[in-house]
Amino acid sequence: MFNIQNYSTQNIKNDILSGALVAVALVPEAIAFSFIAGVSPVVGLYGAFIIGLITALLGGKPGMISGATGSVAVVFVGLGLSVKNMYPELGVEELSMMVLHYILLTSIIAGVIQIAIGALKMGKFIRLVPQPALFGFVNGLAIVIALAQLPFLAPTDIAQYGGNWLDIMKASFSENYIMYIIVIVTMATMQFLPKVSKAVPAGLVAIVVVTLVVYFGDIATKTVGDLADLSNVSMPSFTPPLTELFTWSSMAIILPVALIVALVGLIESLLTLSVLDEMGGERGSGNKECIALGVGNSTSGLFGGMAGCAMIGQSVINFTSGGLGRLSSFTAAVLLIILVVSFSDVIAAIPVAVLVGIMFMVSIGTFEFSSLSRIKYMPRSDAFVLITVTIITIFEDLAVAVIAGIIISALVFAWEHAKIFARTREEDGKKIYELDGPLFFGSVTSFNEQFDVESDPDEVVIDFKDARVMDSSGSEAIDALTDKYKKAGKKLTLRHLSEDCKKTLRSAGPFCTYEEDDPTYKVATNV
Repeated sequence: MFNIQNYSTQNIKNDILSGALVAVALVPEAIAFSFIAGVSPVVGLYGAFIIGLITALLGGKPGMISGATGSVAVVFVGLGLSVKNMYPELGVEELSMMVLHYILLTSIIAGVIQIAIGALKMGKFIRLVPQPALFGFVNGLAIVIALAQLPFLAPTDIAQYGGNWLDIMKASFSENYIMYIIVIVTMATMQFLPKVSKAVPAGLVAIVVVTLVVYFGDIATKTVGDLADLSNVSMPSFTPPLTELFTWSSMAIILPVALIVALVGLIESLLTLSVLDEMGGERGSGNKECIALGVGNSTSGLFGGMAGCAMIGQSVINFTSGGLGRLSSFTAAVLLIILVVSFSDVIAAIPVAVLVGIMFMVSIGTFEFSSLSRIKYMPRSDAFVLITVTIITIFEDLAVAVIAGIIISALVFAWEHAKIFARTREEDGKKIYELDGPLFFGSVTSFNEQFDVESDPDEVVIDFKDARVMDSSGSEAIDALTDKYKKAGKKLTLRHLSEDCKKTLRSAGPFCTYEEDDPTYKVATNV
């Protein structure tokens, strides 16, 4: 919760102003993501308010902004198609209502899954994401944020151009030249105003000034009011799940989607938390964020809102505008619902182009340009992970991208460490093998290649002082090698094996020495 003692007048001012900027920027995002999911804009706005409010109070990172997001909305597209196939007899309005209830129940269940993951303290597994994958995630998401703004600049009847991008661009410039001017003015304001004064967030100044100029200058341009009718939005109310959804056939559709929503939401939230940790230098709590997001999503589903997660774009806006405390994200959530419910006419008058300009600047600020210069100095495997995660994030799915990055990095790590070396020396007629490196499933072949059972003398010593047996595959390899020496009628001694390793050995156990400096590490037996 809020730590009032750590708040100064300057902190409060920065948090409130930054939160106000984010609140305004959240409106078109929530509306756009609602359209993607195939539901009313009100569903996205309710989700942004409820999730944002709860994560502001309970989340693991002060100042991080959560709400309805595109990555989660895309998952709901498939759910909507499944529901339409399941109820072909329903009319358009009835079908839309049924899709909504499926989304709400999915959001509730996804939240429960996230709470369980946080309660089991599994948020720490975000540490498994390697740095190149994190760079790829950030760069891919920055590109996604920029690409998400392009539909706002598209010509009215884009279908008539048949996918010819050159003609579409020409029509866009011709039809929306005012929007392009506003975008450029907004971006210039955000770039240069902070160099003059940081008293008020540059994005908020751009919104207020451009809106006033457009309104009083009677300039014809697309506004938030053109995206959706916000005149009848009220406060969210309790919306219990339909009892008819608790059937095997319905749950067969809902549960897989809920699991994907939960994982996508957690991955994006925890990676956003990691990005903000690097920007601010203070570490947040991944497990707290898991629980807070789960509570937020379940509550959102119970009050007519869709599930969501952390929003890296809005979080970066908040952070760079001075919103570092919980008051900033709290202000954003509360002000969002106040603006939509009580000042819908004001919100409706805001030009879409000024918000597009802000998001373009967020995209530029989010992209890790330093990673481009680092690529030529990176190992090829790291560069491959970075580029792969970036591409998959853009064209496929965030969760798939991050999991692919982890798998590729793990395989590369295993390959690079799949070698174990042996130094040999003679001592009193004995041949001593001094091993160096990890012995696990990947290095078993290399381990076996080090020994020449037929040519070795009658007494052999294998010293594991500088080697480590990592898993049961390593133990099995030691047993197999022991059997070979035993069948050859040669005496074998094994030194410096850990107690855990000795317990897993069957054939080699009697040949182990027991010395004071034996290691005490654990051997994984469930690999």
